[in-house]
Amino acid sequence: MPWKKLDADEFGIQRSMIPDSTRMVLNKLKKKGFQVYLVGGCVRDLILDRIPKDFDVITTAELKEVRKVFPRCQIVGRRFPICHVYVDDIIIEVSSFSTSARTGKATSKNLRKPAGCDERDYIRWKNCLERDFTVNGLMFDPSENVVYDYIGGVEDLRNSKVRTVSAAKLSFVEDTARILRAIRIAARLGFSLTKDVAISVKELSSSLLRLDPSRIRMEINYMLAYGSAEASLRLLWRFGLMELLLPIQASYLVSQGFRRRDGRSNMLLSLFRNLDRLVAPDRPCNEFLWIGILAFHKALVDQPRNPTVVASFCLAIYSELSLSEAIAIARSNSKQHNSHFQELSGYEKDTADSESKISQQVIKLAESIRSAARKLNDRDYIANAMSEYPQAPGSDMVFLSRPMLERVEKMFGSVRRKRNQEAEDVPSLERRINYKSLALGDFNETRRVFARIVFDTIYPPT
Repeated sequence: MPWKKLDADEFGIQRSMIPDSTRMVLNKLKKKGFQVYLVGGCVRDLILDRIPKDFDVITTAELKEVRKVFPRCQIVGRRFPICHVYVDDIIIEVSSFSTSARTGKATSKNLRKPAGCDERDYIRWKNCLERDFTVNGLMFDPSENVVYDYIGGVEDLRNSKVRTVSAAKLSFVEDTARILRAIRIAARLGFSLTKDVAISVKELSSSLLRLDPSRIRMEINYMLAYGSAEASLRLLWRFGLMELLLPIQASYLVSQGFRRRDGRSNMLLSLFRNLDRLVAPDRPCNEFLWIGILAFHKALVDQPRNPTVVASFCLAIYSELSLSEAIAIARSNSKQHNSHFQELSGYEKDTADSESKISQQVIKLAESIRSAARKLNDRDYIANAMSEYPQAPGSDMVFLSRPMLERVEKMFGSVRRKRNQEAEDVPSLERRINYKSLALGDFNETRRVFARIVFDTIYPPT
């Protein structure tokens, strides 16, 4: 590809778009005489005028030299070491060109320097060749206000394409997790995969089963916790990856007659669409929330519930009212529930049932959520999730740990029988979200956001 050095003003990039903490790291390294750049997804997002998830820095300084510049700095990682620079409660990741050269691809270590290439271009170019996707292979020098594009990343951004730097099949064999990153980038940006990437994703999908479960969980969390969950689930389904990673949810889509490119919605996708409305790359949720949504939905698939029962459950965990108070408010609700969801049973006139009967149903719903959470860690259950569809690939992948699911059970599998004295009399589902607490998995904040998502799904705002 022709090399390009582009004026950042062409893309509307302003230095003010870079957080103070990152600017401080850049400036300190620059003053010490080192070359320093922003690299990867943050440059891509700045060009697209999107909020980056984080800002990664790369420098000509050795990691030991970076540590000397910043008193609060730690070298982490064995295979691919980087520096964590601590600025207040923020971590800035700083990598070194020299470390990348030592740990990079064997094919890029002895590349011949192209004609007319100076040493700085050569160092940047070699590093970009080691990246996963062209749109992640851009560098930005804020001090010079220049974007460096050596592998056609800007053109692919303009064409809304996700393209691997090397041949897709070779790239995915080299690092199987790139298959999931391709899906994640396409979902988040609304891009399409190039033909060779799409073909390789399908052909090599089974290799995902060899990934470490913790790596799978991390990639799934990036998909579901940062504001592009619905699009990610649709792409996992479209490319046949959901059967391998989330077979319980894949079985649900099959039972709904969902086609690979289906544009329709359903309750599962609606729940995650409402999650997407509340989170973003710079204000994600903890994984407890999306796991809770999966367990809740599975509980309703197994046993559909009356909308008033679901609303009572939401109000009870949202506000810590007594169960009887939550039921009273739910029964007075005049909103019309979404009648298209098969997971909801009965009619609103069923609210004439006695309070004790509704109370029993709410408690049973909580119990069924606990049971559904346990199924997410049950290898035998997962292996049989697609048994009714023998043409589907088999998978017994378990990437959610038992302690994590026990926490989810406690969060969403219980309701308070007696009122918390600090609870609001009539809770507002529009209260401001504490995103710091949500990202940390705070018990009460996560329950409140969960309840809001479920309530907005059952009773869509007009």
